[in-house]
Amino acid sequence: MDQQLEAPRVATPRNPGLTPTMLNHAAWVTHDVAATHDFYTRIMGMEIASTVIDDKVPSTGDAFPYFHIFFKMKDGSTFAFFEAPGLPAPAKSTHPAYDIFNHIALEVSSREDVMKWYDWLKLNGLDVVGPTDHKGLIFSIYFHDPNGVRLEITTPLDKDWNNHTETAEEDFSLWVSTKERAKREGKDVTGELIKLAEDVRKRYGA
Repeated sequence: MDQQLEAPRVATPRNPGLTPTMLNHAAWVTHDVAATHDFYTRIMGMEIASTVIDDKVPSTGDAFPYFHIFFKMKDGSTFAFFEAPGLPAPAKSTHPAYDIFNHIALEVSSREDVMKWYDWLKLNGLDVVGPTDHKGLIFSIYFHDPNGVRLEITTPLDKDWNNHTETAEEDFSLWVSTKERAKREGKDVTGELIKLAEDVRKRYGA
């Protein structure tokens, strides 16, 4: 039986030191800019940073009118929204994981501040998930804005939470190699990753 030869790996260039400085903005579609304005100014305490009204998208040339609005946080980073007339409702997710994993996290100073947010959001009638302690890394609550964007209010419990590069690289290699080995050996990928997660969880004493 002829063995299938693997294609030679092509060397890819390394990043020459280009790393973004900070978040400028994250953007979503809104179907109700008035409700979005109320939520981000009154509930989230942000102020309007900038707006754009146009009838053509500058980056692509698509010809439809839109209103673009930015809301500013304390560090100057912003959330942005586009409202355009006649947009249909977005397609529903094909799996609950999309609605859980896709989110953006906003940092506050302490556990106490997270809980102040919890009380404030509940006072305004929002459904809040949490608080959740993520294995001693961060402490968070979750909720949604009027557009269905999942938001997280969080505070670090580990002062080096975003500096565990060596362990993160090891975990990345472990996850990828487990997937590749499962595929190569004809095993159930999900089952093998569950076994991996159970083993890794022991590091947290769980």
